[in-house]
Amino acid sequence: MSAQRINGKEVSEQIREDLKAEVEQLQAKGIQPGLVVVLVGEDPASQVYVNSKAKACEQLGYYSEVHRLPADTTQADLLALIEKLNGDAKVHGILVQLPLPKHMDEKAVIDAIAYEKDVDGFHPHSVGNLMIGDESLLPCTPAGVIELIKRTGHEIRGKHAVVIGRSNIVGKPVAMLLLREDATVTICHSRTANIEEIARQADILVVATGRPKMVTKNFVKPGAIVIDVGVNRMENGKLAGDVDYDDVLETAGYITPVPGGVGPMTITMLMKNTLKAAKQINGIR
Repeated sequence: MSAQRINGKEVSEQIREDLKAEVEQLQAKGIQPGLVVVLVGEDPASQVYVNSKAKACEQLGYYSEVHRLPADTTQADLLALIEKLNGDAKVHGILVQLPLPKHMDEKAVIDAIAYEKDVDGFHPHSVGNLMIGDESLLPCTPAGVIELIKRTGHEIRGKHAVVIGRSNIVGKPVAMLLLREDATVTICHSRTANIEEIARQADILVVATGRPKMVTKNFVKPGAIVIDVGVNRMENGKLAGDVDYDDVLETAGYITPVPGGVGPMTITMLMKNTLKAAKQINGIR
């Protein structure tokens, strides 16, 4: 029997409808959620992401700015812009699109963003709160992963979750969020021995390796929930995930496609974070 497809686009649209209702309530109080995106250079993929974020803001009724800076912008000038945005009352969320040009220190730039406006969830303050279970703005892709798992209707509590990948952007934070949901979590990576055997023990398998079609049916426990975070451009121009979708389809219980799975959730969770930041900054719970 084929796995049930987890439709990220559909879930994303449902969440956005809920956000619209909340935005209207805020606007009635004279508050408009505001997101500013800063793009340095002309990376084609980053251009697409930034345009999608601006479009989402427009659809939801957010205040939005996009600062497009040339690739030779100095780090000092970028930090000065961030400082200005930190003090701008109409801005509730600041996102600096990564990757940055090589002459810039990404950590210094992220650290410069006021943590209460850190809608990417990458600031050390946000990461520390995530680690100890305190309130914070959550990294968007990991938060989207958790939402998709919950939308299957299956409880996370008590399940064995295996995360393949240990990046600061996805692997580590999604493992922390799964722990927060009372899963038993194993993190695998490129140095893990017997990775297939460990993955096959998972009730929930999250894959974020950046290696196209790495995970085959040999990694998957029958009936498992498989969340594929990877997006890879193949030689034929098509997109593929880190999971071999066709190979795993008959083994998994639930699976996210690529595209149309985790991807749509990332920007939606960014919008959710911006709304949450706007409420917190204005003392609304």
